[in-house]
Amino acid sequence: MSTWASLISTVLLVCQAIKTFGYKPVIVVHGILDDAKDLSDLRGFITKHHPGTEVHTLDFFDHYHSFIPLWDQLDKIRNFTTPLMQKAKDGVHLIGYSQGGIIGRGLVQTDSNHNIHNFIALSSPLNGQFGDTSFINWLFPSALKEELYKIFYTHYGQLWSIGNYWKDPHHSKMYRQYSDYLAALNNESIKEDFKFPPAWKKNVLRLKNMMLIGGPDDGVIAPWQSAQFGCFDENEQVVPMRKLDMYQSDNIGLKTLDQTGRLHECTISGVHHTSWHKNETVFLKCIEPLLT
Repeated sequence: MSTWASLISTVLLVCQAIKTFGYKPVIVVHGILDDAKDLSDLRGFITKHHPGTEVHTLDFFDHYHSFIPLWDQLDKIRNFTTPLMQKAKDGVHLIGYSQGGIIGRGLVQTDSNHNIHNFIALSSPLNGQFGDTSFINWLFPSALKEELYKIFYTHYGQLWSIGNYWKDPHHSKMYRQYSDYLAALNNESIKEDFKFPPAWKKNVLRLKNMMLIGGPDDGVIAPWQSAQFGCFDENEQVVPMRKLDMYQSDNIGLKTLDQTGRLHECTISGVHHTSWHKNETVFLKCIEPLLT
């Protein structure tokens, strides 16, 4: 009897080990004014439902340092993630929350050596922000969203991370001229010294899946559909992703991902922006199925 019990116990341990070691490492990038500890709930969900998963919540550019220009942030994050990816021969998954999602998008597009299988953008301004400014009132206390283009669409304004993805639909030409980051990633820049690298599209198409998570009660990302690549037109009407020239021309690979069943949207009502990474229902519905 003890022999059988020992054998069964051994088999169960082996099965658990196989399951545990089958999960790919997960890299998580926090949002603006956050730090790695703010994502402890998300980290907990991952390890609860996929025990043994190697989770890296990046502890860079915390709090006010998150206003550093995004290309500078991306460079340091790439230096950290490159050895992680090299070590993970079977690939990794990448989750970016809020501003961390547009940083993650930049990593996917610009890193020709990435082995990211699934990229999950959790309530991120993937196609820009034109709305809530309460989180920068300390910086620009009297600024309205209609006036911020005067700051952000300047050399000085591009020294602030939010300026890198500020997308004012009433000043599209200035956005295309001054936006150092978003306009470049979208292939919308008209800067004389910028030419969209073909490799950026190829890098996106190396993904197995891209998951875009957002919802109408977010309250911060504006429009909330930016979390799924939508944006405002000049009348502040939302243009959904599939109606955009960027999608229809497939210049960054979104259409190809979509047509091959690799582009996914997860829309959930009743979740405020600061609660996405704390909501286990969101995790189980939108994130957990992709963390294989």
